Amino acid sequence: MPAPPDTRRTNAGEWRPDVPFDALPDLPPAEDIETRDVLRSTITARAALAELKQAAELIPDQRMLIASLPVLEARASSEIENVVTTADELFQSLPLDSVDDAAAREALRYREALLEGFRSIATRPLGTRTAEAIATRIKGVDTQVRRHPGTVLRNDLTGETIYTPPASHERIRSLLANWERFMHSDDELDPLIRMAIGHYQFEAIHPFVDGNGRTGRILNILFLVERGLLGSPVLYLSRHIIAHKVSYYERLRGVTAEGAWVPWITFMLEAVASTATWTLAKVTAIRDLHAHTSDHVRRRLPRMDSSDLTSLVFERPYCRIADVVDRGIAQRQTASRRLHELADIGVLRPARKGRQTLFVHPKLLRLLTVDSNAFEPYA
Repeated sequence: MPAPPDTRRTNAGEWRPDVPFDALPDLPPAEDIETRDVLRSTITARAALAELKQAAELIPDQRMLIASLPVLEARASSEIENVVTTADELFQSLPLDSVDDAAAREALRYREALLEGFRSIATRPLGTRTAEAIATRIKGVDTQVRRHPGTVLRNDLTGETIYTPPASHERIRSLLANWERFMHSDDELDPLIRMAIGHYQFEAIHPFVDGNGRTGRILNILFLVERGLLGSPVLYLSRHIIAHKVSYYERLRGVTAEGAWVPWITFMLEAVASTATWTLAKVTAIRDLHAHTSDHVRRRLPRMDSSDLTSLVFERPYCRIADVVDRGIAQRQTASRRLHELADIGVLRPARKGRQTLFVHPKLLRLLTVDSNAFEPYA
């Protein structure tokens, strides 16, 4: 990433990348942000989100989406931070306590942080405590707001300092309190615009030594759920950021260096619209495959009470006998027999991993790991 010029004029005064940005302005922005382009982009993003929310709610068992789509978000968001793994590796590695690969473990901690955050907003609003809990889960160590200076962001290739976040603990706390008040303000600003502004501010505050980007991206999704724009955390937002990574960082830097809020906000609104449309197609394909699979199982195995088991293998593209037992669907011997029966009719495929047998769901796994939403019908 190219380093910005040494000094740019902002509404906070002089900003230099090598000096702690304690003068980061409080929210809301001083600039008029509800321009025609922003409002037009907001309408498009809202419509796409509404379609996604409606389609997701038509899935008969929400656990199918909540268990699988956050894995894709976890892989992509981790890749932005140069933690590289594949969706197939992550699905195969579930549950988390069975993971040996360090990159897979770190990506799956992101998934767990997203799901824990989703559960937490049912009882408390988003805020600094939520962010600390998410960062702690992502990093696997207790993470709290920074108390000591020295955190800088550098260009990975040149080593140049590209941004130095606020250093004073008191100033960081003050900025976070302002960020919380802004995110929960009851003024008429659209929640999608508020999300974009809040995301910039959180990244600029950079409250933790590490894990800020991933924490901020989880907060985006949880905020949309908290405001009722999503029913569950299924938006695959990091996909767009990966595809436009240079633009993402350029527009972040544009707000810092020039107070250029509108290009940043429109970028984030376009990201929401694009990923909502992509995720809608994926959710629809999963729903169609589930209906087709359920019908196939009922016709081929009419004596099996298959509803719960079918839902489970849509949660776990790599299903274990222990998963069936833990869900309370059947005891071990019966669980093994039922999984083998699904394999006999082509729904699953047994595969050995160490001493245990995994039952792979090939059609679902393909939907989750490639862009195509087509699947071959069962014979």
